[in-house]
Amino acid sequence: MSRFRNHAAPNAPRDPHAERIPAHRGHDRVESARSVAVIGGGIAGLAAATALAERGVEVTLYESAPQLGGRVRSWPLDDGRNMSRGFHAFFRQYYNLRALLRRTDPALDRLQPVADYPLQTDTGLTDSFEHIPRTPPLNLAAFVLGSPTFPITGLAEVNLPSAFELIDLQFPESLSRYDGESAAAFLDRLRFPDGARHLALEVFARSFFADPHDFAARELVTMFHTYFTGSAEGLLFDVPVDDFNTSLWDPLGDYLHERGATIHLGTQVDALQQTAPGWRVTTTASETSYDAVVLAADPRASRKLIAGLDGDTPQLVDLQARAARRRNAPAFAVIRLWMSETVRADRPAFLGTSGYQLLDNISVLERFEATAAGWTQTYGGSVLELHAYAVDDPADPDSARGQAIRAALLADMVQVFPETQGMEIVAEEYLLEDDCGLADVSPWQDHPAVDTGVPGLKLAGDWIRAPLPVALMERAATTGFLAANELLEGWHVTGHDLHSPPRRGLLRRSTLGRAIRNVALPKGAR
Repeated sequence: MSRFRNHAAPNAPRDPHAERIPAHRGHDRVESARSVAVIGGGIAGLAAATALAERGVEVTLYESAPQLGGRVRSWPLDDGRNMSRGFHAFFRQYYNLRALLRRTDPALDRLQPVADYPLQTDTGLTDSFEHIPRTPPLNLAAFVLGSPTFPITGLAEVNLPSAFELIDLQFPESLSRYDGESAAAFLDRLRFPDGARHLALEVFARSFFADPHDFAARELVTMFHTYFTGSAEGLLFDVPVDDFNTSLWDPLGDYLHERGATIHLGTQVDALQQTAPGWRVTTTASETSYDAVVLAADPRASRKLIAGLDGDTPQLVDLQARAARRRNAPAFAVIRLWMSETVRADRPAFLGTSGYQLLDNISVLERFEATAAGWTQTYGGSVLELHAYAVDDPADPDSARGQAIRAALLADMVQVFPETQGMEIVAEEYLLEDDCGLADVSPWQDHPAVDTGVPGLKLAGDWIRAPLPVALMERAATTGFLAANELLEGWHVTGHDLHSPPRRGLLRRSTLGRAIRNVALPKGAR
């Protein structure tokens, strides 16, 4: 039985406190020819390219992979199966990503909602978000009252001033408050019960492919605000009805072609050079000049291109220093398995896990992906995906360490889904990648922003500093639109309005909230 409900996608945020961020107003389209190279065909690059092409800019998009989608791409295998880099949840708070997807899917029919998002520990305790109200603070109260991992007696141990910080944010002003503090350190002073700490908090941190000791506290509290304490959209999410490229990115590529954009797949940019009139982009096959560049490649590739820029202006030197101080997160592992039999019918389509050797989540793909469902219908077995968000240093899948990671994930799978013990693995795909940026504890202002200060060069991606409460795929989409908007504003062309979850926490939204804040928070924290 399907675990999905019929879905009518809203045309606007359901949260009454969500904010519209108006763009600069000017001409409808560029009045003279403008050309922009967008480097990277992931979400950030696609957002920038779309925003520019819709305003008449001549866009050329370079993507090193054979498919669009970047780190959210999928690709076909030889025998009709497909593979990707792991499960991605399209939360209802992803307003700007959803706006991008509506270019080719106005009602978002190619997304469908997951009925629940259970989180399970190795002790068997499970939390669910299906019946929790969307609106804060009702969702907080319902979670605490109904969670087996958060006993009422645990409230006495919680550090209330630290807990109140989760509903006292102001974006982006509050973010520098957490400079130098890790998510683990924040959790230590928060003093949540151990079960709630693992399920409700560390799951968020590890979704950034980071150990909580290396992961910035500001990102953790931002995620809490965005998904739970500050937004009325809820914690449930949608997933594509088929693989990422079939459902999302290939149609968007067609949309860009129709608007005159040129897309070069399988083309790596080797160098950027600032010239008197603009920028020169060099690949193995060509050198082409543009008025401007949006650098939206993955973090490592972007840092390499930034480091290779010639010049000694203060703005460039500062940008290169900031980029050089960034580093990538630990590797993550994805195993996709085509099994000889199906798992139990009551297994959730997506299950988050905590406390196991390596497993962070397990997906039953035939429950929502059409290609996987076709395989199950034909061969009678489940298609399972195992995901470990942060493993050790990068390893070759065939190395001893790579095989140890695989063995641990398969052992965890049997512990979580015991019925897989006797099943045959009919086919398998195994990935170990380490190309995601680390949201570390260094000062927020030290991270590169969309505006580089270097004329004609903008940055976009999920590793780029954003002034709004956004993260992961939504940060990629938002910074892509912001990069395009900044270029369009310089050419006196109307940009694209954006939406954001509320930029103020509950304690800052009303007279009652501000009164509670004055009583509950120490004077120095107000």
